[in-house]
Amino acid sequence: MSGHPDVSARAPWASGLTVVALAAAGLAITNPAPADFQAFAAERLVDEISEELCGDGGLPVLMRMAVTNCQELVRAQRAALGTVVADHTRRSNFGVLSVYTSEIGGQSLLRWRVPRFRSTVIAVAGQFVLVRAASDRLQSEP
Repeated sequence: MSGHPDVSARAPWASGLTVVALAAAGLAITNPAPADFQAFAAERLVDEISEELCGDGGLPVLMRMAVTNCQELVRAQRAALGTVVADHTRRSNFGVLSVYTSEIGGQSLLRWRVPRFRSTVIAVAGQFVLVRAASDRLQSEP
């Protein structure tokens, strides 16, 4: 026996490390960018906002009487609302995945407080996963 290390003893460990490194590199390459999140926000998060705002208890009674087509109105503003959501979002980039935390609303409008909407989205492998979406629905009707 010579003083050379046994190559077959290192192979399982080295090949496992190679697989992990390749998987991490693949995830890093496919980690969605902020522009991708804006497109996602325009689609999915606007639907969540529409349900919260236009559902029972979302708008005060007087506003519901004035805005009879709330969901259509929100959906017609999909691109603009996607931009607003993206502007109020913080991205935490971990290389292989990103976590997007959004918070919008809370302003007062005609003595009614717009519900504050919060969401957490994980972006990984070219996909977005909505982890949490919630509204505080704080309001005071005139």
